[in-house]
Amino acid sequence: MRGTGIWRTKSVEQSIAETDEPRSKLRKDLTTKDLTAFGVAVVIGAGIFTLTARTAGDMAGPSVSLAFILAAVACGLAALCYAEFASTVPVAGSAYTFSYATFGEFIAWIIGWDLILEFALASSVVAKGWSLYLADFIGLPTTISIGGIDTDWGAVAVIGAITLTLAFGVKLSSRVSAVITAIKVAVVLLVIIVGAFFINTANYHPYVPAAEPNTDSDAGLQQTLFAALSGSDGSNYGWYGLLAAASLLFFAFIGFDVVATTAEETKNPQRSIPRGILGSLAIVTVLYVAVTVVLTGMVGYQELRTGSPLVGDGSATLATAFEAHGITWAQTAINVGALAGLTTVVMVMMLGQTRVLFAMSRDGLIPRSWGTTNASGNPVRVTMIVGIVVAVIAALFPIGVLEQMVNIGTLFAFVLVCAGVLILRRTRPDLKRGFRVPGSPFVPILAIVACGWLMINLSVETWIRFVVWMLIGVVVYLLYGRRHSVLALRSRQAGQPDTVDSALAPTALVPTDSAHLDTDSALVPIDSARTDVDSARR
Repeated sequence: MRGTGIWRTKSVEQSIAETDEPRSKLRKDLTTKDLTAFGVAVVIGAGIFTLTARTAGDMAGPSVSLAFILAAVACGLAALCYAEFASTVPVAGSAYTFSYATFGEFIAWIIGWDLILEFALASSVVAKGWSLYLADFIGLPTTISIGGIDTDWGAVAVIGAITLTLAFGVKLSSRVSAVITAIKVAVVLLVIIVGAFFINTANYHPYVPAAEPNTDSDAGLQQTLFAALSGSDGSNYGWYGLLAAASLLFFAFIGFDVVATTAEETKNPQRSIPRGILGSLAIVTVLYVAVTVVLTGMVGYQELRTGSPLVGDGSATLATAFEAHGITWAQTAINVGALAGLTTVVMVMMLGQTRVLFAMSRDGLIPRSWGTTNASGNPVRVTMIVGIVVAVIAALFPIGVLEQMVNIGTLFAFVLVCAGVLILRRTRPDLKRGFRVPGSPFVPILAIVACGWLMINLSVETWIRFVVWMLIGVVVYLLYGRRHSVLALRSRQAGQPDTVDSALAPTALVPTDSAHLDTDSALVPIDSARTDVDSARR
C-alpha cells in the first residue's frame, strides 16, 4: 500500500492475492469466445435498428458509414487502454479496480460511484426500452396502474428473469447471452442481405452532403456545454455534421468495457481479455458499417429526414427503408432483433454492475457482506440486490431524461482508465502486461482528448446532474467508505496515522462482515507477510 489517507493506493499484487480468499473467490469459467460474445451482446442493442437511420437522415447523409468508422477508432483508443489494464490487473471491478491501483482510494470510490450511472441506470433505461418493443410486438400495453402509480411490468419481468440467470453463475449467463446474441446477429445479417438487393448506388451521391445551418439548436440548459462556451450552433451535414454524427455514434459502441469487469472469472485473462474487447469491437464495427451502407443505398438520405413524406413527424428507423420498397415484414423482424438485442444488453450491464459492487465490497467501501460468494463461487447476494434496485427504478421512474447521464459516466471512466495506463507505466514498469497499448503515450492521450471532446458535447443539464451525483457520492464515502475501508484498517493496525479516521482497530485484526459469521470468526488475522511487504515499500 502506498500513500496515506484517502489517497492510499492498493497494490496490484494485493488486489490479485485477494482473489483467492475463500469467502469471496469467483469461479474462473470464461474463455475468449465467451468474452467476445459478451462484448457483442452488450454493444449491439436496438440502436442499430433506430440510431443509424436517424443519424443518416438528420446529420450525416451517406457519410454516416464513415462516421461509424471514426467513432469506432475513437472507441478503439479507449479499448486499447482497457485491454492493457485488464491484462495487468485481472481482478473484478474494471475501472474501479484500475483507479485504486493508480489514483488512490478516493478516486477509486468516485469512479465506482460513477459506474453506477453506466451499469445500473443503463440497465433500467434499456429494460424500459425492451418493454416498449414487447408492447409493440404483442400489441398490448406493458404498463399497469398499481395504487395510482404507473408500473412497467414488462421491464420488471425481463430484469427478474435476467437476475435469476445471473444468480446461477457467469457460465450459464454467457451461454444464454451467446444464444440470444446469435439471434440478434442473425436478424442484422438478414437485414443486410435482403437490403443489399435494393441498393441504388446513385443514393450515395453526394457522399458528404453540403452543410446546412442547424435551425433546431437547443438553448439554455439543453444546449451542449461546447455550444454554451463557444456560442456555436454547428450545422447539419457537411464535415461538421459528420463529426457531430461520429460523436453521437460513439455511444453506440459503449459497453465493451463491461468485458473488463469479468477479468477475475476468466481462465486466461492476460490473453482472453484483450482479445475479447478488441474482437467484439471489430465485429460490431463491421456490422454497423454494413447496415449503414445498405440503408443509405436503399433510399436517399433526404427520405430519411425527420418531417419527410416517408418519415412524417416521427424518426426514421431501419424499417423505414424497407417500407419504401414494400417490404412490410421488416418491422416484425426488427422487433424480434431489438428484443433479443436489448435482453443481452440488460444482462451484461447488470453483470458488470454486480462485479463492480463486488470489488468495492471486498475493499470495505460498501458493506462487506455484499462481497461474499456461495459454495459454487457465485456472488448471489449482490446479484439479488442489483436486480431489485434496477427493477424498482425501471418499474417506477420515467428515466428517459437520464440517458445522457449514462454517457457522461462512461466517458469519465474512459478518461481515468486511459490516464491510469500512463501512470502505471511510469510507477510500475516491472509489472507483467499481457497486452501493451501500442504507440504509448500518444494513444492514451488521444483517447483522453477524444473522450473529453465527447463529454463537452453533452448538455449543460447533464453536466449539472453529473456533478450533483458525484457530490452525493463524496458524502457517502465520507460517512461510510473511509471509515470501513480495509486499507484504512490495515494502516491503523500498523500504527500509522490515518488522516481520515483516528480510531484504532484491534491490533493485528481486521473486522469482517459479522452478519453471517459467528462471533469467534468475526475477526481474522492480517496476512503478516503482505503487511511486511507493504511496510517495506513505504
